[in-house]
Amino acid sequence: MSKKIEKLFKSYRDQLLHLAKLYGIVEIKSYARSSKRLTISQLELLLIKNHIKLPINRSSDKANAKEELRRNTVTNVYLTFFVIFFIGALILTRPYIKNVVNEVKFTYVAQEYKTSKIEKKKSTKKKTKKIQEPELPKENYDNTVSLNAETTRNLFDDLGYDLRGVRAGQKVKPIYLTKLPKDLKTLGDTNQKRELFIKIVLPLILAENDKISEDREKLFKILGKNFNSVGERVWLKRRFKEYKIDDKDLSKLKMRMDIVPVSLALAQAANESGWGTSRFALEGNALFGQWTWSKKGISPKNKDPNKSHKVLQFQILKASVRAYKNNLNTHNAYQEFREARAQLRQENKIIDGLELAKYVKNYAAIGEKYVAILEDIIEKNSLTDFDKANLLPTNLKQGLAL
Repeated sequence: MSKKIEKLFKSYRDQLLHLAKLYGIVEIKSYARSSKRLTISQLELLLIKNHIKLPINRSSDKANAKEELRRNTVTNVYLTFFVIFFIGALILTRPYIKNVVNEVKFTYVAQEYKTSKIEKKKSTKKKTKKIQEPELPKENYDNTVSLNAETTRNLFDDLGYDLRGVRAGQKVKPIYLTKLPKDLKTLGDTNQKRELFIKIVLPLILAENDKISEDREKLFKILGKNFNSVGERVWLKRRFKEYKIDDKDLSKLKMRMDIVPVSLALAQAANESGWGTSRFALEGNALFGQWTWSKKGISPKNKDPNKSHKVLQFQILKASVRAYKNNLNTHNAYQEFREARAQLRQENKIIDGLELAKYVKNYAAIGEKYVAILEDIIEKNSLTDFDKANLLPTNLKQGLAL
């Protein structure tokens, strides 16, 4: 066809116009009506755009090359944008993917330990052929088990929970033991015993501090509003009750609703529980040796007959930590501690356990000697390294309790 056209028309331009007319190209017709003269290159491009083969001519080769170059350029630009977008998306989602992977690994390993221990406990019960007692209403922690020290260490190793990593900035795994290993005192190495105790108690302390920090953030948001909703007012009322503020003084609430430094809490737990080996800690989950005069408590051996107190016992370790935080944040004996902590806040300083230890001398009858003991524990075990520690973010509301 193109060879016949070349013979009929002298001009290459005429050939292009004839092809446009023959195939009814609308664009060229509209240009013709407006008396606009199209160049040969423009005519070629319009024919190429409409997938019409051009007559054999050098200019057509140029037009083809030009059109091909344009198409390749556009394709390359789109591909470049896509690659940049894809790489950017990978970079942005990498931390999230890493957290999800860590969480899945953590949940799987910890749940595996929990299941194996509960099944072992059930199988032991079947072998002893004990008469089953009437079934009681289920509570949150009916299946609490006491892992032995070796199993606990293996669990932490499998989860990659290492104190050296935590000291270097690694986040703490949110795994909460409900009871201490009963054979903790049998660990021959004192350092191993202390390290395992810290690993057990550290997540419990951080979890309570996180709860307080969330409440504190919410409190300041509420106080910054001109008008509070019914829900916010109810929330405030509950917090006044929780922190034992009868006159609803907001300045008191701001001072009391604050964290207890991790190093101080670890030191007090270590001292009061004998690094997790005391009878009160093993039988009643009492990490902080708090006293009670109610029936629910453990009587000390060789107790002074003139004293009627008991050591407060708890269903799980986390409850002991919560009671300790409430004690320091509400009891009149620790008013000086709270004021010193508020001063550190005002000066934008870290809530430092070693700095605040001197203000809890009323916690024990020996007063200043008790402070010296706490300071010694903090310094010798470098516990202030944990004052900046954080829990690993997780979608699990309460981590995993064992």
